[in-house]
Amino acid sequence: MDQELASLHTIANRAIAFLVDYSFQVVGAIIILFAGVLLGNWVAVAVARLCEKRGVDVTLRHFLSSFAKIVVVAFAVIMALSKFGITIAPFIAAIGAAAFGATYALQGPLSNYGAGLAIILGRTFVVGDTITVAGVFGVVEEVTLAHTILLTEDGVKITVPNKHIVGEILQNSGEYRIVESSVGISYDADPAKAISVITQALSGFPQIKSGPAPQIGIDDFRDSSVAIGYRYWTPTRQYIETMHGVNLAVFKELGRAGISIPFPQRVVTINKDQILS
Repeated sequence: MDQELASLHTIANRAIAFLVDYSFQVVGAIIILFAGVLLGNWVAVAVARLCEKRGVDVTLRHFLSSFAKIVVVAFAVIMALSKFGITIAPFIAAIGAAAFGATYALQGPLSNYGAGLAIILGRTFVVGDTITVAGVFGVVEEVTLAHTILLTEDGVKITVPNKHIVGEILQNSGEYRIVESSVGISYDADPAKAISVITQALSGFPQIKSGPAPQIGIDDFRDSSVAIGYRYWTPTRQYIETMHGVNLAVFKELGRAGISIPFPQRVVTINKDQILS
């Protein structure tokens, strides 16, 4: 019992000595960390506003503001550690050794971060662009170091790891996406008149981009019809809606103009002599 009391007394004395010796250092470290977080938030907001005034896109703006905050907070942590007489050099060496050892186990995530940094700094695309990559397409909603989020017209969010974007064939069509359709008309019909009718039908859709202008012409000569192809640019967020509306308008306008859309036909010849034999 006396030995336990002596141990508790020793621990209490050490705790009191620690508080007496390091109380000011602990309070100072807490104040430095608190001030560092506040200053980091203020610097992040200031950088974001400056980038916004300079017309920097939202993706790069978020990256720069976040990076500035991390730098300020990191300096605050270093200053707080120095209050206890702790140098940062051993920690940097330990972190470097741990990072080297974890590289092999984290090749996937690290490659995503490297690719994300290349996307943000290289500005291959920005928020609001329409991209097609890795078999999917959509409007870029957010770009982070790890992944890129695409939003489709149906409201579906597609998360693409950045390593599947960098180094791949990527199509960037800005805010628009091209629609390619065709309709078959009879060989007896006047293709020039059909082209004029389709041009008139497309002009009734203000969301269709005027530059470049829609392209309309003979696309193919099929067995039972002449294919009139038409291509136009429409906002990605209205892609399906516009395509369905245009196809219906083309169908109605061709009917009003008396231009028939033939169905597939086959001519079957029966040889009576072969049947009788």
